[in-house]
Amino acid sequence: MLCLSSIPLQQFEDDFEVSQLYDCNWIVVNCSTPASYFHVLRRQILLPFRKPLIIFTPKSLLRHPEAKSSFDEMVPGTKFKRVIAEEGVAAESPEDVNRVIFCTGKVYYDLVKERKNQDLEKAVAIIRLEQISPFPFDLLKEEIKKYAKAELVWCQEEHKNIGYYDYVKPRFRTIVNHTRPIWYVGREPAAAPATGNKNTHLVSLRRFLDTAFNLEAFEGKTF
Repeated sequence: MLCLSSIPLQQFEDDFEVSQLYDCNWIVVNCSTPASYFHVLRRQILLPFRKPLIIFTPKSLLRHPEAKSSFDEMVPGTKFKRVIAEEGVAAESPEDVNRVIFCTGKVYYDLVKERKNQDLEKAVAIIRLEQISPFPFDLLKEEIKKYAKAELVWCQEEHKNIGYYDYVKPRFRTIVNHTRPIWYVGREPAAAPATGNKNTHLVSLRRFLDTAFNLEAFEGKTF
């Protein structure tokens, strides 16, 4: 495995991932697996330069039964994945995928559960952004190219004016170069991050999950 601390500074321009880290002001990640958390801390130590690292991983994933990693994902030869691509049956036949949902963090597990409940595992691919900043333009460009016939969706659990939407919007637009629309799915703008009522929270969760997997008539809003 390549040791980042052994790379001379002048060679960063030959490695897009490391050159992005070198040029950025800070690093922002939203780890959805223990392996991601392990690798991003390891990478931070091995880098021959220092940039602030902000980790948005919520405490709820510490006890989430699906948020787990095999030790095989942390052995020599493995590294931090800036983007975790679809690894299920949808990835086996990308030409048959109708919709690609991009997300970050714990909402991924809600989406996976709902996709299984609706039996849409072949029709919908779900891709996770583990690193938010610097933005993984190169990896997302390849994923969008892979699912050339699919609708593109950004889904977040947070309200539209609170989550990552305003940050990712112009960057996704840069990747697609206005050749394909990208739909927004998530909660509407609000003054507070939480409703304060569990039933209201579950209703809004149900609403945006239904929208995310509604393949017949899309009710989301474009970027």
